Amino acid sequence: MTAPSLDAVVIVVLNAPQTESVLFGEQGLAAHLKPGAVVVACATVTPDFARDMSQRCQALGLHYIDAPMSGGAVKAAQGQLSVMASGSQEAFDAAAPVMDAIAENVFKMGDEAGMGSAMKSVNQLLAGIHIASMGEALAFGMKQGIDPDVIVNVITQSAGNSWMFENRAPHVVSGDYTPHSAVDIWLKDLGIVMDISKQERFSAPLTAAALQQFVAASGMGHGGEDDAAVTKVYARNSNIKLPGEA
Repeated sequence: MTAPSLDAVVIVVLNAPQTESVLFGEQGLAAHLKPGAVVVACATVTPDFARDMSQRCQALGLHYIDAPMSGGAVKAAQGQLSVMASGSQEAFDAAAPVMDAIAENVFKMGDEAGMGSAMKSVNQLLAGIHIASMGEALAFGMKQGIDPDVIVNVITQSAGNSWMFENRAPHVVSGDYTPHSAVDIWLKDLGIVMDISKQERFSAPLTAAALQQFVAASGMGHGGEDDAAVTKVYARNSNIKLPGEA
């Protein structure tokens, strides 16, 4: 299948440079798509970047949906992602079959690109802080002599629970850091949150603290591991051994 025959293109890559390369690089798709085709861009990027991509696509007669997603590989395989999307009604109409196939929830954030990415930055702020706090809580409990299995069992049935704690803490307990979402992803995503915060003159101290823990984990050589490996920063600093460590 060649680009001119496509009605829709879904771009699921890591970051803004990769998104731009797919669309407007040396072998970019945008110049070869037929007018009226829709681009669904799913990477976590800044709102300004999403607006720029939308304007460049519109200049070529293409529809563009700013459509960052949440749910990870498991939800993606099940077609049950949550998509935070913004774009014109014409773009949504053109992308409807694609959205129905990949998403359980499509949150329409507005009729202009950028608002989807703005909403994703809110989600990533919370998710990143929650993962870092998961690592802190596990290490804090272990330092007091509580078995990590017990911590997970109690917290997941108590008010201190979060989706990220429930999802990531078992990775630490099992000592399995196979990356479902890597530590280095958070250098990018929380970096985006901090860039927006600087631009908007918004103080985000909890995000800044969480980001530094992911930076430390990456600096320790864990950047390619599952993001639950942020717990290793706390373990090193408090001189405790995590499950699976010699």
